[in-house]
Amino acid sequence: MSHSPQSRTVVGCTLLVASLSAGLAACGSGGHPLSAKPYDAAGQIAVSAPVDGARKADPDKPLEVTARGAEGRITDVTATDEKGRQVAGELAADGGRWHSTAPLAAGAHYTVRVSTENEDGEPGRRTVTFDTSTPKTKKRLKVTFGPDAGKYGVGQPVTAELSVPVKDKAARAVVERALQVDSVPAVQGSWYWVDDETLHYRPKTYWPTHATITAHANLEGVKVGTRLWGAKVAPLKLTTGDRVIAVTDASSHSMTVYRNGEEINEIPVTTGKPGFETRNGVKVVLGKEYYVRMRGTTVGISEGSSDSYDLPVYYATRVTWSGEYVHAAPWSVGSQGYENVSHGCTGMSTGNAEWFFDTVRTGDIVKVVNSNGDDMDPFGNGYGDWNVTWKKWHQGSALQKGPTETDKARLRPEDV
Repeated sequence: MSHSPQSRTVVGCTLLVASLSAGLAACGSGGHPLSAKPYDAAGQIAVSAPVDGARKADPDKPLEVTARGAEGRITDVTATDEKGRQVAGELAADGGRWHSTAPLAAGAHYTVRVSTENEDGEPGRRTVTFDTSTPKTKKRLKVTFGPDAGKYGVGQPVTAELSVPVKDKAARAVVERALQVDSVPAVQGSWYWVDDETLHYRPKTYWPTHATITAHANLEGVKVGTRLWGAKVAPLKLTTGDRVIAVTDASSHSMTVYRNGEEINEIPVTTGKPGFETRNGVKVVLGKEYYVRMRGTTVGISEGSSDSYDLPVYYATRVTWSGEYVHAAPWSVGSQGYENVSHGCTGMSTGNAEWFFDTVRTGDIVKVVNSNGDDMDPFGNGYGDWNVTWKKWHQGSALQKGPTETDKARLRPEDV
């Protein structure tokens, strides 16, 4: 089965192209083209800001100057406000487009001077002016904590999804300082920036059993960056259950399940066959589905090929978004405990799969060892967070480059 990624809102930037009235001035005859009087390049360029004076440009949108048609190209652009501050920009190699690489100021008056040349090498000039508006409302950075409130296994990370991408390191530090995660009993933990809009929080080791975890933010009214301010954030409360860890040994074709450190079951299994090896590493249970229709086409297997399949599957415990499960596989009972014949999932008898389904909860740990498959991706295909060493996890924080001296004293030698 495939996972549909969470949708994110993207603010579109519609360029308001102002047509500059055409009117070419006659060029002097004779001599080098560059010695000629520059012609009016109004018909050769378009500017993204409204230059008619009736409207004001949005300072949060980039400034663009583009060449019209193929009869000429842009050679230089300067954009300066009334205080003499020049806007940094970048000109395409073919002279077809210039765009600002720094934000415009709000409530400012800009003068844009554009130099061009036509196909004969003759120089053109055009100067336009425009004003930027003063934002009536500030941009608000909203944060959504995850997962939903409830009871989870000890491997469940806390997530924070941002409504606006935050790339600047200083701004990231402001956000991270405002996002607080507490647990009772208390543990050492840290945020990790997965990307510009996503953070994960986990402790050094798994959460304590029967813990209460709360996530909250002191972000409302805090200035994060230019015209970006924090919004109110809804808090989150989670609890954990027993420490349930299932370890699948692909070489011995068995799964051993532990609760709070005590072995409670050993189950014969089959994992991925050659070419479809099960991923090694620590995975977190993402959810449970009593019935799933599994088709080979969803993982790239051609319909009608020797590896094609279309099966009703029961007691399916999902561990990756791409479709890796622990599930009932009555068709392979003869191979379970002896050889690996699946397409990447961990298969077991219907009775054992029902027991496993009833025993684990979302957030519990499923670890695969001794498989010839790739390692579990830390992010993007479920929660592979626990495959990142504590040292590297610290380096994913905007607040420090690595563990402090106090942290180092607590780390295992292999993590330092």
